[in-house]
Amino acid sequence: MPLKTPICDFGQVAKSFELKSTNNEIIKLNDVIGTNGTLVMFICNHCPYVKAIIKDIVEDCKNLEKLGVKAVAISANDPINYPEDSFENMIKFAKKHQFNFPYLFDETQNVAKSYDAVCTPDFFGYNNNLGLQYRGRIRELDNLKPVRADDSDLFTAMKQIAETGKGPETQIPSVGCGIKWLDN
Repeated sequence: MPLKTPICDFGQVAKSFELKSTNNEIIKLNDVIGTNGTLVMFICNHCPYVKAIIKDIVEDCKNLEKLGVKAVAISANDPINYPEDSFENMIKFAKKHQFNFPYLFDETQNVAKSYDAVCTPDFFGYNNNLGLQYRGRIRELDNLKPVRADDSDLFTAMKQIAETGKGPETQIPSVGCGIKWLDN
């Protein structure tokens, strides 16, 4: 059963993190802050929702970078019960899809919990003060296929944030697979 993200908590400040990237570097929140905004995405390798939009994510992030918005993706899924989401497979996934942003492994799941991430994909769009302005979908899908080929909801919202510092008042939740939490 797909999950939906909660309504955007406007102004909520981005939580700091320090995680290993698929390039074997330690990346902190401060390393990925854009001049005009920052996009933090919780994704994974195996989710059909992520697979359906991964090309859009990469394309949007390339275009957002031109607007001064930097992006980072984080996988927090349990790699033991979901081996396709292992760190080694994250490296392959990032290379296959030519990620132009860091892809980080949240092995303890503490970062995902601090963000209250619920599903993959889960998008958190921040303004240049790291205040949350977008928590919505990338675009409308029907049977995991994009309904339209124009600019995505995510790109349009992040462009607005880059230009005005404020996200759209009306946002449609992202839908995806629940994060695969570790059995603690």
